[in-house]
Amino acid sequence: MTENGGTTETPRPGPPPTRVLVVDDEPQLLRALRINLGVRGYDVSTASTGAGALRAAAERHPDVIVLDLGLPDLDGLEVLAGLRGWTTVPVIVLSARSDSGDKVDALDAGADDYVTKPFGMDEFLARLRVAVRRAARTADGDGEAVVVTDSFTVDLAARSVTRDGQPVHLTPTEWGMLEMLVRHRGKLVGQRELLREVWGPAYETETHYLRVYLGQLRRKLEPDPAHPRHLLTEAGMGYRFRT
Repeated sequence: MTENGGTTETPRPGPPPTRVLVVDDEPQLLRALRINLGVRGYDVSTASTGAGALRAAAERHPDVIVLDLGLPDLDGLEVLAGLRGWTTVPVIVLSARSDSGDKVDALDAGADDYVTKPFGMDEFLARLRVAVRRAARTADGDGEAVVVTDSFTVDLAARSVTRDGQPVHLTPTEWGMLEMLVRHRGKLVGQRELLREVWGPAYETETHYLRVYLGQLRRKLEPDPAHPRHLLTEAGMGYRFRT
């Protein structure tokens, strides 16, 4: 209350700053982007390796990721694949690779935009704002990077599975099927949807593929494959993953 008997309103906090993860192995570029984004109110974190990028994304849950393709440990496309296993966060590729094939590969792998080095800061900031706005309109909530059951653990970012502390080898098709179910955990995934996602549109009627590969996954992951607790079948409809 003020001296004249009025009340003083508590200022309302503004919206939290947009979190940006910048991934690049060039220290000068990291510093330049950290400074330019920081002075504009962005909350900036950085990583210089692909493995560091995946860890930072899982821990900090950035609103947008700026990703270089030429990293010292992982190719940027591998990082994209790891991210797209569990999150829809917008990714802007920032790369010296200017070939159209590289751009197509990055966009097909899940990138939202592609900026070629060297670049103008104004254009880059405009693309960043567009990516954030688009994500805000379409966001439906990201999942968790690591999903733990009482039988096994799935790391969607690292694209790996462990059981009793030991890695479980999955074929690419087995992983694709498991990833699809885990990303939609608790929800029914239809047979056609699963076939289209993992095998492609030409295989939408090949339902026997699903039975074969789900059986393989159950043998590798379920304590009692004949009575599964996590990889469930809903007859004639599809499949459901339950933790």
